[in-house]
Amino acid sequence: MIETEVAVAGGALVLAVATGLVAHEWLHALTLRLARIDYTVTYFPDRTDGVVGLLASCPWAAVRPHPTGREPTWQLRAAALSPFLLAVPVFALGIRGVPVDSPVVTAIGIGWLACSIPSPQDFSVAFYAHRALESEPAREPNTAPASCAD
Repeated sequence: MIETEVAVAGGALVLAVATGLVAHEWLHALTLRLARIDYTVTYFPDRTDGVVGLLASCPWAAVRPHPTGREPTWQLRAAALSPFLLAVPVFALGIRGVPVDSPVVTAIGIGWLACSIPSPQDFSVAFYAHRALESEPAREPNTAPASCAD
């Protein structure tokens, strides 16, 4: 019985992390959309062939902002740190005193909380947003960025 519960908890952990990673990137995108900053979302940007290569490629998703250079830095910082909001439901359930009697519920909470931690790239944007805006060439809001092939 215990082995089955551990296996189910492991599967729940994997599912929570996969769902949490998507939610993590969507929070970046939502914050950028609310700030009216153009962005692109790419799933499996460093994809290699095969299922194992697909799962082993890192990152699984990436949100790339395309600021005009005239945005306030707090908007980029807020977008970079927005995944912290993923922790709110878990802590709210804990504050309400919801019992955690099952390893499955614990695994889901741990996986979800792991995804609420901003990545090193997110912290880099949060700390150096002013540099990203300074290096970005000023362009009109609805103009597409120049292609890398040009």
